[in-house]
Amino acid sequence: MINNIKVNTSDLREAAGKLKAGDRVLLSGTVFSARDAAHKKIVQLFREGKQLPFEINDAVIYYCGPTPAKPGMPIGSCGPTTSSRMDIFMPELLKLRLAATIGKGPRSDKVRSLSAENGSLYLCAMGGAGAVAAQSITSCDVIAFDELGCESVKKMTFKDFPLIVGYDIFGGSVFDKT
Repeated sequence: MINNIKVNTSDLREAAGKLKAGDRVLLSGTVFSARDAAHKKIVQLFREGKQLPFEINDAVIYYCGPTPAKPGMPIGSCGPTTSSRMDIFMPELLKLRLAATIGKGPRSDKVRSLSAENGSLYLCAMGGAGAVAAQSITSCDVIAFDELGCESVKKMTFKDFPLIVGYDIFGGSVFDKT
């Protein structure tokens, strides 16, 4: 039997020291959505010294663009997008002490190294299962860049969202070939 490690986003920094690549995690707490267009805007605001749409320090960003919610639901299908597309923005976000990112697929060696140096996890969500993932999201509110539609920044609440540790803070990776 495979055990899932329950972690709240508020405890993620502490938990990161105990998590290893390949561990299965059930994540609960506050998570922000952002994809390419939102990342570009966030990094531009940072470079200009302007207020960011949310506190990056200890935050978790999920690379997704959810579909509209059906009546009575907080969110529509909410699967991960390819994480490597956001690699260009990671050096600046990691300087701001981003706790973790969530997406799918491997990332660049640079991001893997910088993530380990900054104690930031990379968590992987299952691609192709966005409708199932949405069942673990209990609330969702647009907080920035509404003009981006599905790529706007959203503040979501996760409840036991299933993930796998892709890169741990020790440099371990589920993508290494053995």
